[in-house]
Amino acid sequence: MADQLDTLLHEGRRFPPSAEFAANAVATQALYDAAVRDRLAFWEEQARALEWMTPWTRVLEWKAPHARWFDGGRLNVAANCLDRHLAGPRRNKAAIIWEGEPGDRRVYTYWALAREVGRAANALKRLGVRKGDRVAIYLPMVPEAAISMLACARIGAVHSVVFGGFSAESLRDRIQDATATVLITADGGYRRGQVLPLKRIADEAVADCPSIRHVVVVRRGHGGEGDESFAEMTEGRDHWWHRLLDKESPHCAPEAMDSEDLLFILYTSGTTGKPKGIVHTSGGYLTQAAATTKYVFDLREEDIFWCTADVGWVTGHSYVVYGPLANGATVLMYEGAPDWPERDRFWKLIARHGVTVFYTAPTAIRAFMKWGPNHPAAHDLSTLRLLGSVGEPINPEAWMWYYTHVGGSRCPIVDTWWQTETGGHMISPLPGATPTKPGSATQPFPGISAALLDQQGTVLTKGGGFLTLTEPWPGMLRTIYGDDARYQETYWSRFPGRYFAGDGAKVDDDGYWWLLGRVDDVLNVAGHRIGTMEVESALVDHPSVAEAAVVGKAHELKGQAIAAFVTVKEGVKPSAELRDDLREHVARKIGAIAKPDDILFSADLPKTRSGKIMRRLLKDIAEGRALGDTTTLADPNVVARLKEMYEDKE
Repeated sequence: MADQLDTLLHEGRRFPPSAEFAANAVATQALYDAAVRDRLAFWEEQARALEWMTPWTRVLEWKAPHARWFDGGRLNVAANCLDRHLAGPRRNKAAIIWEGEPGDRRVYTYWALAREVGRAANALKRLGVRKGDRVAIYLPMVPEAAISMLACARIGAVHSVVFGGFSAESLRDRIQDATATVLITADGGYRRGQVLPLKRIADEAVADCPSIRHVVVVRRGHGGEGDESFAEMTEGRDHWWHRLLDKESPHCAPEAMDSEDLLFILYTSGTTGKPKGIVHTSGGYLTQAAATTKYVFDLREEDIFWCTADVGWVTGHSYVVYGPLANGATVLMYEGAPDWPERDRFWKLIARHGVTVFYTAPTAIRAFMKWGPNHPAAHDLSTLRLLGSVGEPINPEAWMWYYTHVGGSRCPIVDTWWQTETGGHMISPLPGATPTKPGSATQPFPGISAALLDQQGTVLTKGGGFLTLTEPWPGMLRTIYGDDARYQETYWSRFPGRYFAGDGAKVDDDGYWWLLGRVDDVLNVAGHRIGTMEVESALVDHPSVAEAAVVGKAHELKGQAIAAFVTVKEGVKPSAELRDDLREHVARKIGAIAKPDDILFSADLPKTRSGKIMRRLLKDIAEGRALGDTTTLADPNVVARLKEMYEDKE
């Protein structure tokens, strides 16, 4: 068996930026050159774009695997996102434009947002929250989510945001691990016309969390203005957000925080079942979030920037709240689903608010493909000038659909690879400087050092292997909260001295990087190691297919056989003929070795609430095993239906 991954998919299409875009781009080749000349000086220059209360004495202290960035420097993250914009014309510029699923809207200028954050910060202090205390946030996508995060940052409290779709059990586990003293939640939140009763779920979680002293409840206003009946309140413990803030001054002096003081803990799924509390600190994280927002999104003063992620995920932390606001940008926030009440909701929002930069997940893009190009075509998307992709590798055909039908074949696409653990973009084009290829994340961001390794840890210059990071970077996680041994074991033990978080990648003849998915998902077919991403991309390349997920199942002769779960586009009827055609299409596209043994047509695939396909569960189905944990699924019923279909097929 080969030490490296076989790479079968080849993509020859290239899209250089237009001459006009390149001429006006925020980032040019000079940025790469500066980082190559002196990596630490490059990051120091990015840090200087922030406001520091005390300058740092050393750029980096590195005792693998622990880093200290901008050591000795002191700053306040909230002050960098708000206060420094108030002295000039940004004072009256929209910071957050928000739209709720029912259509209600609010706009906060930087001035208004700063005052609201000040009130929230004072309210937290009144509840006894001090520097270093942990505050859990369990909210829908409402402005109060961003306000709560910034209020914590202002007083030096550590926030832990839990996605508003998680269960009581998931919320409880995260509160307990962080020993949070305050929970900020809402009476409810809208999702596809239904109201999620967040307060009831929060109450169930908090019943087993003795560390929680106070619960603050945002009124989403389901019964109209003044209605407080939707939530049951516990006297002495529970407080309405609006009542607390009404009593407070809008002025709250920002706490001077050491660059390495904790900013937030964000939990990500752990392979052992116990969530990992990823720790991010203040100075390094904000430096990278701000720099990548500015350069990857070619950010300009007049932009309306829309990242569709929920603040419950790291993408929402870095590219809804901290990165854009540190740059003085205008951010669109939206509460609901992309297909409610109609499948054109996103395009309506872009047209209504004049969105210029749009950043979403491949899962969403493949859903748009499935629904058809008539939905974006019905709306004026001419304000768009840049598109982005985040969350998992994007298939070349989904990339092309996005480029053609959303971007009108004029908007560069920045396909970004990064993780909860990295804090900000790690591999991504600079849209004015990097010619793009459909499906490729292109090059490491300036100042980021990546290397491809085989199983033995030997560096590969091209072909497929394991994606590692070879030098510390400012936004990197500092540890796993309360478990540094797990941090070292999880990320630093596979290839000593290098960071490895489990992703496979390939580098092509032009030095471009392609993500191949989790190495846990690599297929071993007759001695060939094949990334699931390549087979999925070959399937999605077929004109009838909207989405595909591929897993391996045990096979006596080949070691593993390939099982594919396929969702077809609207109007396409699954059939035995289509199944045969798909198998031959894969053989033509990437080789007979990758031809799926099983193809199951499905109306939907099991996805986490952040939109990632749960291939582990599909593998359980294909191999006839009992299903593993389904608590993080957006719709657990999908798995049950698939299991039934697969058993019937067998």
